[in-house]
Amino acid sequence: MPLTHSITSLDDIRKHLSQLPGPDGAAQGHASEREPQLTKPPGSLGRLEDISLWLCQWQASHPPRMAAPHAYVFAGNHGVTARGVSAFPPEVTVQMVANFEHGGAAINQLCKTFGIKLNVLALDLDTPTEDFSAGPAMNEDACVAAFNAGLDVVTDDMDVLCLGEMGIGNTTSAAAICHALYGGDAADWTGPGTGVGGDAMTAKTRIVAESVLRHKPDITDGLDVLCALGGRELAAIAGAVLGARQKRVPVLLDGYVSSAAAAVLEATMPGALDHCLVGHASSEPGHLRLLEKIGKDALLNMNMRLGEASGAALAVGLLKAAAACHTGMATFAEAGVSDKD
Repeated sequence: MPLTHSITSLDDIRKHLSQLPGPDGAAQGHASEREPQLTKPPGSLGRLEDISLWLCQWQASHPPRMAAPHAYVFAGNHGVTARGVSAFPPEVTVQMVANFEHGGAAINQLCKTFGIKLNVLALDLDTPTEDFSAGPAMNEDACVAAFNAGLDVVTDDMDVLCLGEMGIGNTTSAAAICHALYGGDAADWTGPGTGVGGDAMTAKTRIVAESVLRHKPDITDGLDVLCALGGRELAAIAGAVLGARQKRVPVLLDGYVSSAAAAVLEATMPGALDHCLVGHASSEPGHLRLLEKIGKDALLNMNMRLGEASGAALAVGLLKAAAACHTGMATFAEAGVSDKD
């Protein structure tokens, strides 16, 4: 069943998650055969070797391709900001989207640097989600609509898809999602976001704890968590992750918020994120805990917490390096270099 326009309910998403394609065995075999023949000691390029194999597996292609990386930044507004959980007002979301569109943000510079095609999709910014401390952030229809918006952006010509977000209040949503999925204390998952501290940080943590407790009786899996505590931009990221899996496009997740958005899929169907790497470890304190839960080791740790796909875009340089080494290096036979006995 083709994905575009086929998802009308959470159960449709669950069905697609139960039918995910796996890595391509033929491309994996070709990559594994070539790697030991390259003019270097085995394993000497470390994670670059793992990345080139991963690209081949999920692109279903050998050699791996990195000529057409894409980035999508999804933007949404959150009703929970009315509770004072952010240092900035929700109007900043609209203003930053305009900044993206005019080329003035960090993500614009990173995409130019690494040859990434940048797209920005704003999702009903004039209509924030509901305040999830009082009720569900989204009903099923709203969540599915945002999910489809992300799913539909994925195209076959993407060599890799970097996923990021912009949304004042969305670190509160990410913290609540993680707390709902993995338990522990709300303080384990709640960080400063745009710069909250002191009494405001205490209040943010309390709101996360109380909100998860409120919704817990109605939660059966990660998709229920997404509806109850997520945002439109998080649902769109989850949709793009699923669309990428179906179209054999590897995914680079950004930081805490995009990882939390993707985690709802992994919590619903283990293995749903096998085609994903995480670009960087955010300095948001909950991100490292989340990466452990979803079994991911970030490619970079640069003490960043900007969002907007910045860490994922930065990691594209590593993917390009991995593909170039695997494809362009000579083999021992080609170079006339003696291999080990």
